[in-house]
Amino acid sequence: MTQSPVTLGEKLAPKPVATQRTQRKPTRAPAPKPAPKQPSKICTLAKEMFYAGLSMALLLITSAIPLLWLMSGAQLWGAVILIAMCVPLLFWVVVARARDAARATSDNPGWPTSTPITKRKSGLFAKMRSQPVTNPHSLLLNDRQGFMKHMRLDAKTAIFDGSNVYHFGHENELDAQPLGMLAHRLRDEGYRIVCFFDANIFYTLNEHGAFPSDQKHTVDMLQDIFGLARNEIYVVPSGFQADKYVLDSLKHLPISFAVTNDQFRDYAKKYPDVMKGQWRKGVLITKGEIRLRQHKLQKAIFIDSN
Repeated sequence: MTQSPVTLGEKLAPKPVATQRTQRKPTRAPAPKPAPKQPSKICTLAKEMFYAGLSMALLLITSAIPLLWLMSGAQLWGAVILIAMCVPLLFWVVVARARDAARATSDNPGWPTSTPITKRKSGLFAKMRSQPVTNPHSLLLNDRQGFMKHMRLDAKTAIFDGSNVYHFGHENELDAQPLGMLAHRLRDEGYRIVCFFDANIFYTLNEHGAFPSDQKHTVDMLQDIFGLARNEIYVVPSGFQADKYVLDSLKHLPISFAVTNDQFRDYAKKYPDVMKGQWRKGVLITKGEIRLRQHKLQKAIFIDSN
């Protein structure tokens, strides 16, 4: 009996691919093939003598043709002499190849000479190819802080679309306040906080004057600006959007909701089971109070006007 996963790392861990073994009906073992008869030494010696004598005769005939041409006073046509020399040489080549084939057959009687012998791959590379290669899930693979794998599946989690909530705050001239204050309040209510940022969050903050342009981009910087803990910040790789990471987290964390004003319409077909019910809590500001749609905070958040 397999134990249910407790953490996200256990749930998303690559599972070994089990090879299915098919049951075969018992069959009788085939009768062993009779070993090929090896030629006797006398027969082999006779073949060698035959090919040697034939080769010598052909070479003698080839050598005698020019002598006959000289003795005849060079009255025969040169073309005739050339053809007469090539014919025995051609026969000699055929005899030589036949002799080599006969030797190969006598040395390896069990293997046909026309069948190539291929080497079987063995060792470390053969084992590596035989084993299926599975990559870690992107939520775990790109987690630079290494906290996602330790998240418990039975803990209630608030998943922030950090870049989206920050832009909402900037449009309302509050910048990082809404995100930081909401994360602080939900943390007090017992929620585990995960905040996903797009890779360009540092450049966006720089454009808005949050820090000098020559300051190094670090996670500590995001901690100071948004009031988040180090194990609550997840910056996605360059070239990817945080939307997919938010939805993947909602998919695999059963007690969770997203904090975002983005409706993720482009992902509706890919995540139909995630994007239903009260999966998303939008952020709004009414009469100086920061609120969440479809979620009543235990304690109201008021913006400090000073």
